[in-house]
Amino acid sequence: MKGNVRKRGKKWYYRFDIADKDGKRRQHERVGGDSYKEAMHQLRIALEVYENTGAVTNTDKISTHDYFEFWYNNYVLTNLSKNTQLNYRHVIDKYIHPTLGIYQLQKVTPELIQKTINKIADSTEYKPDHTQLHGHTVEIILMVIKEAFRQAVHPWHILTQSPAQYVRQPKYNHPQTTREDLKIITLQQFNQILELFPLGHPFHLPLLISFYTGMRRGEVSGLEWDKVSLADAEINVTQQMKQYSKTDIRLGSLKSSASYRTIAIGDQLIKALKVQRRLQNENRLRYGKHYHESNFVCTKENGKPVTPNSIKYYASTVSEKLSFPFNFHSLRHTHATMLLEAGASPKEVQVRLGHSKIAITLDTYVHLSNQKKHQTANLFDRIAKM
Repeated sequence: MKGNVRKRGKKWYYRFDIADKDGKRRQHERVGGDSYKEAMHQLRIALEVYENTGAVTNTDKISTHDYFEFWYNNYVLTNLSKNTQLNYRHVIDKYIHPTLGIYQLQKVTPELIQKTINKIADSTEYKPDHTQLHGHTVEIILMVIKEAFRQAVHPWHILTQSPAQYVRQPKYNHPQTTREDLKIITLQQFNQILELFPLGHPFHLPLLISFYTGMRRGEVSGLEWDKVSLADAEINVTQQMKQYSKTDIRLGSLKSSASYRTIAIGDQLIKALKVQRRLQNENRLRYGKHYHESNFVCTKENGKPVTPNSIKYYASTVSEKLSFPFNFHSLRHTHATMLLEAGASPKEVQVRLGHSKIAITLDTYVHLSNQKKHQTANLFDRIAKM
């Protein structure tokens, strides 16, 4: 769709054709500014809003709903990863449109945004178990709001300043996470899971890798042999497999810069990886030309990679069969907790897990380690007796 601008008196106007209620074309014209450049800029925004939402309005009267749609289509879809696009779409649809979306963008104030984010943080209506959102979720919602309003100032020039600039995340006073919340399992329970998925099952090796390294589901699926050094006893985590649908599977970047890491591995996992390499060679001979060649470590018998959705499915069957809470991320939580209880420092665990901030490690795991608490108390007793 095209439009044009023209000067009338001292002002520049933009205009373009729209369809009225009867389906007939009519011209929509509005003031665009004091210069040709300003009018062209406003025309471009108005056209984008109309094409994406069907709404026609002055850019200075655009609704927050329409602006976020405009921002999503013109920034998020063209600059961010597929996974981030999906996450932002969810945040906008579930948290922003129902709250801020009803207001005119120009009339949104810092007070309104602060009250809105406070209400979202306090609400129990968003989760099936009627508990409050996790602090990290609220942080992401506020981050999306701040970035969208920041860009309304520059480069879009719809606002002169962002009302979200000084809005703060509410203090997170939710109860501490428990072992039950994280579905941490015991060594005995892990062995029970391995019995369900013995050597040769596609889920067997992913279980071992995550249990012994704390790697995430996508990191395990995306692990390739050239990132594994059995001689140096190391795994280099440099990518993850992302699955958006049954057929849309891609290798992509990691969660954060801290997620790129080298993990030392022990004898048990080295042994399992050597066995996997042998099994892949045997299956390659057995299947012949029907074997799916790849460089992935975790593969099915026919060579096809074990995808994140496959891992999620296998993990979902554990609770039903063994009657204790479990998901694949339980292995990551269990790995971290066992390390801390064995005496590893929070910093060491942070680096191993690829947490961007040590606060994440401290807030999530340290308070869970009752054994560590008693070790610390006994240590102080020994010092005090000297």
